[in-house]
Amino acid sequence: MRILCTNDDGIHAPGLKIVEQIARELSDDVWVVAPELDQSGVSHSLSLNDPLRLREVGPRHFAVRGTPTDCVIMGARHILGETRPDLVLSGVNRGRNVAEDVVYSGTIAGALEGTILGLPSFALSQEFSLETRNAPLWDTALKFGPEILRKVIAAGVPRDTVINVNFPSCAPDEVVGVRVTRQGKRNLGFLKIDQRRDGRGNPYFWIGFERLTKADTPAPGTDLAALAGRYVSVTPLRLDRTDEAFSEALAATLK
Repeated sequence: MRILCTNDDGIHAPGLKIVEQIARELSDDVWVVAPELDQSGVSHSLSLNDPLRLREVGPRHFAVRGTPTDCVIMGARHILGETRPDLVLSGVNRGRNVAEDVVYSGTIAGALEGTILGLPSFALSQEFSLETRNAPLWDTALKFGPEILRKVIAAGVPRDTVINVNFPSCAPDEVVGVRVTRQGKRNLGFLKIDQRRDGRGNPYFWIGFERLTKADTPAPGTDLAALAGRYVSVTPLRLDRTDEAFSEALAATLK
């Protein structure tokens, strides 16, 4: 099995080494194609107006000056030649990708691009807490990742579905289990604008995240609830974003 690994944290991110270790539990034919620079939050951005610079950083390891989407396309359509990958792994992201994160996440986008190319694809993310922020518990992803991948692959991943896996912020022996979940939703207001001044007095802005004084209780069955309960969350996400229920109601209204 030929595996293509990417991420959005960049070619030198520690989580990329973790996803490569997970991949090597499944195959010895592993290729890494990742962004030259951190591309967190770029979503499913595709570089159409900028050239892509490719750099080989080691055997079967390549850096692309572009987005995770660019990396998957470069890997599958150029670097690997005529023998396309059988599987795409994106991650392991430093930080969870749940709820609204799936819209912004470059990690999710890397896996989505693999799905668009017709390949079974997984996004892998390691949650961290304030205590583990500077040293995420990668051992949790290493312990549970390979077996989850084996079981999901054996079950068969639908053609237009990407599998979003999030590991809780706790040691491997503290993980309660694995749950199949649905995408959750946070309470509003977690994004903020931080305005500052440069050396010439001109304003500039950072988009950041607010630390909520009290978070809502996650809805049962969601990715948020699973991580809060120290479960590994496995969420199948579909490429088709059609709201079927509203489509039917709208069709009746517009007749």
